[in-house]
Amino acid sequence: MAFDALQQKTMPPIIGPMEEFAVRPRPDDPRLTRTVAGIDHEGRRVDTAVVMERPLTLFLNGREIVTMMTIGDHPDYLAIGYLLNQNMLRADDRITGVDYDEELEAVVVRTDRETDFEDKLKKKTLTSGCAQGTVFGDLMEKFDTIALDPEAELRTSWLYSLSKQINTAPSLYLAAGAIHGCVLCEADRPLAYVEDVGRHNAIDKIAGYMHLEGIGPEGKIFYTTGRLTSEMVIKTVQMRIPILISRSGFTAWGVELARRANLTLIGRAKGRRFVALAGEGRIRFDTDLAAVAEESTRHQRKASRDDDAA
Repeated sequence: MAFDALQQKTMPPIIGPMEEFAVRPRPDDPRLTRTVAGIDHEGRRVDTAVVMERPLTLFLNGREIVTMMTIGDHPDYLAIGYLLNQNMLRADDRITGVDYDEELEAVVVRTDRETDFEDKLKKKTLTSGCAQGTVFGDLMEKFDTIALDPEAELRTSWLYSLSKQINTAPSLYLAAGAIHGCVLCEADRPLAYVEDVGRHNAIDKIAGYMHLEGIGPEGKIFYTTGRLTSEMVIKTVQMRIPILISRSGFTAWGVELARRANLTLIGRAKGRRFVALAGEGRIRFDTDLAAVAEESTRHQRKASRDDDAA
């Protein structure tokens, strides 16, 4: 497919970055889910909402990089975030264009600088992400050179407030399931909430959002519904966000890397419960647990053991 065939598309207007839920899931968007007829455990006919999954081919300055499976929203955020997290773009690169064509299922990112991704394409690491995430180049490139803010803090009151706001917000997960969510937060405010079939796609969308909107990592908290794997830790550190929270559990390498980077790593955050396995010094306990309500049945996601096995 010729990348020159792509035409510039008009992107939706962006709300100010400090507004709560400046970006949020769109469960009512007919392009993101479809209804499929089937039968239930009693043999009765049922209609079930399922999440759409479609390919998106990414080009960088005329070179095809990768084809990703995605739900199809925010292709600009996904493309830029992916390239940043693969170290194919530098933070100071000037992006001259992001062209997306829905019919061709392709997005082209153009920059002033001639990018040096040839060697990175030769070395590929298959990650543990759902839908087979891929990392090009050196997996640990830049990781040990990044110093996360030691003065950042996480108040437990913020954690409980964020969990409630995020888990009760309208989402594709509540509408259809089979999807991961990632949320950029500041104190007790969720700023940008995105979802995708793979958690690696969702985190890349947040990285792209931050870059395109000029939002820095200072004072930010990253929340995810997915497992705390090495890939999630590496990408959060590369984004220079010092605190990572998940509803789900941990992998051993994810914990090891978080400790190595002094990343505050909190998992199994459900209701009033959570477990911190790295960067515990940033946590400020300012909440009376008796005043924290447990999650309602409607908003509970899979149990931690099921999440870890998924």
